Amino acid sequence: MNELSLYILDLMHNCVNAKAKNIKLMIVEDERSDVLKIIIEDDGEGMSKEALNNVVSPFYTSRVTREVGLGIPLFKELCETCLGKLEITSSSCGTTLIGTMKLSAIDLLPLGSIEETIYLMMLEDVDIEYIHTLDSDNTFTINSKIIKNILNDVDLRTLEISKWIKDYIREGLNTLRRS
Repeated sequence: MNELSLYILDLMHNCVNAKAKNIKLMIVEDERSDVLKIIIEDDGEGMSKEALNNVVSPFYTSRVTREVGLGIPLFKELCETCLGKLEITSSSCGTTLIGTMKLSAIDLLPLGSIEETIYLMMLEDVDIEYIHTLDSDNTFTINSKIIKNILNDVDLRTLEISKWIKDYIREGLNTLRRS
């Protein structure tokens, strides 16, 4: 994977597979302390202690359709390569994953098309809250539950709606970076 948004998409699909109904994605860029944090919280089934201990192994997966699971191990490796770490906590009412990396790490991947990732997740049967913070004083937020309520029965897959959602996220992040 050549951008962070693809890692995030894979990790959020794990939340959907764990029967989450709500996913919160927080990206925190703190240039002052040279830290990037990617936090994904869900209200899914959670993981057992055994699963939590084994989830970073590429030879462990809870799926029955294949024998390996690479999303979390690859993300852990990226965090460590970028002089950070991966922390995962889980209970019967959800899982939290926190990936920390150095913003100045030479191997840090670009964020990429996060607007595509968020939009694709909005099409799932799950509510997404995306919060992006830059240097703790500038924040952009989008919440799929609010958008779905405003649109009522309008299909998110229509060209106008999909374009608006992606443009809204892109513009919000551009405004965040300019302020």
